[in-house]
Amino acid sequence: MTTTLVTGANKGLGLETARRLVAAGHTVYVGSRDPERGRRAAAEIGARAIVVDVTDDASVTAASRTIEAEGGLDVLVNNAGIEGRGEGNSVIGAAEVTAGMMRELFETNVFGVVRVLHAFVPLLRRSAAPVVVNVSSGLASLTGTTDPTSPAHAYPGVAYPASKTAVNMITVQYAKAFPGMRVNAVEPGFTATDLNGNTGTQTVEEGAGIIVRMARIGRDGPTGGFFDAAGPVPW
Repeated sequence: MTTTLVTGANKGLGLETARRLVAAGHTVYVGSRDPERGRRAAAEIGARAIVVDVTDDASVTAASRTIEAEGGLDVLVNNAGIEGRGEGNSVIGAAEVTAGMMRELFETNVFGVVRVLHAFVPLLRRSAAPVVVNVSSGLASLTGTTDPTSPAHAYPGVAYPASKTAVNMITVQYAKAFPGMRVNAVEPGFTATDLNGNTGTQTVEEGAGIIVRMARIGRDGPTGGFFDAAGPVPW
């Protein structure tokens, strides 16, 4: 039995990913900051609820100890993230963004990923086929954001793309450091979720596809890559 933790999984892409992995036969932990929301989500899909606030060392450590005591971990999906929109659901551009805004967003999207990896890599290394999926974004692609013909080029925000570009580098470096693991970043596409005020153009069912696919790769699967539903995404 494959045991999987999905962070930020009480709604949106995280919940749909957890649902699909339960259906695929995984034992899934639904990670959530809010205990009650996590319990409801887990009960809905037949998963296990666990409190994980990726911005809090004690919370992440406690979650890792619980999962270790209950048998260990094979797959980690780092899904928890925020976009940090302003008033009226507006994207905060270069003229308005502050260091404080950047710090708040990086605390979840970047430091949170490292915090969770630091706590769970020891468990993953005991697995016969450990997998890490870091949920990134097409906005992380420097190639895309500098190409005037790419949709990413039109996005004016600073903090969110920068945080996901950092996640991509984290992905590459962890893949190099732990060659026995499959560590990849994924781009779900512009999905309608609370993160973007439900402005996305595709459903969570569509967006979760690549996350689920990469969570289920075997020991001979790719590592250190960046993928969307169509294949590799340029850095």
